[in-house]
Amino acid sequence: MAASNPSVFLLTVNGHIEGANFPEYDNLYCKYCFVYGHDWAPTTGLEEGITQIASKSSQASHRLIWNFPLATTFKSTNPSGWPQLVVSVYGPDVFGNDVVRGYGATHIPFTPGQHTKTIPMFVPEPTWRLQKFTGWLTGRRPEYTDPKVVAQGEGREVTRVHSQGFVSVSFLIMTKDMKKMDYETGPSGPANKPSATSG
Repeated sequence: MAASNPSVFLLTVNGHIEGANFPEYDNLYCKYCFVYGHDWAPTTGLEEGITQIASKSSQASHRLIWNFPLATTFKSTNPSGWPQLVVSVYGPDVFGNDVVRGYGATHIPFTPGQHTKTIPMFVPEPTWRLQKFTGWLTGRRPEYTDPKVVAQGEGREVTRVHSQGFVSVSFLIMTKDMKKMDYETGPSGPANKPSATSG
């Protein structure tokens, strides 16, 4: 009876953080973490991680390439609080201190299959010129104490930010038992190709 009426569904997230485009910076690395609602729980894989340091290639693209793998499975009882991927990029300043070069977040794709997302990145800015100068002088720039705040809207409207750079992420999404719990994740119709979902 339990097999025909599941109480949870599964979301499997595979893929990788491909790389980034930060024209002004080099020798960057990326930290990532997942943010999700109260009804969600990870069952396998890593919830957070850190990439290696990447340097720009001498080719025309000047992209930073990480190709860092993602592999996590979540279980949940409802889609509220659908997981988000939060990325934070760091690199050295002129004094050799590691400083934040960008924050960004994206929802994990809702539909099974392969997806590529480009995440626009931003950094907090000081509100006063004196803070900006002092921050440059001491090597301390504004940054969030908890990067997960990027995935939440509350309190963000009072933060002054500056856009810079992009991070690209590829996803392979699989779901299980969502249809059995009456959740539809993809377009319906006879002309659709089979998707990477079971159940």
